[in-house]
Amino acid sequence: MPTNSTTSVTSEADQAKTSLKNAAKHAESSLIEATNQARDRLTEAAHRTEAAVREGMETLRAQSRAYADTATAQLDEAQRYVVEKVKERPVTATLAGVGVGLLIGLLLASRSDRR
Repeated sequence: MPTNSTTSVTSEADQAKTSLKNAAKHAESSLIEATNQARDRLTEAAHRTEAAVREGMETLRAQSRAYADTATAQLDEAQRYVVEKVKERPVTATLAGVGVGLLIGLLLASRSDRR
């Protein structure tokens, strides 16, 4: 009887070994499949994020161009206004420029005295 029980135990051990190998192969294939799915999802998410960032940058560029054009037009208008006023009253403009320069000089001088 010991021979039968030894054979039975060996047979059960072989079955357990086979079951473990099958389970390991199944786990490995499941892991590979899950990894591939995760990689595909991450790649897809990266492409969507890249497209969203690209679209946002294009929108920002368009808006900044509009703001730059508006600012340029306003600066041109201000420059024309200043030139016109200086031509109308050159002495007043010169005195105003000297006064502003003096004021800025005093402010900068008092700032450097504090240090």
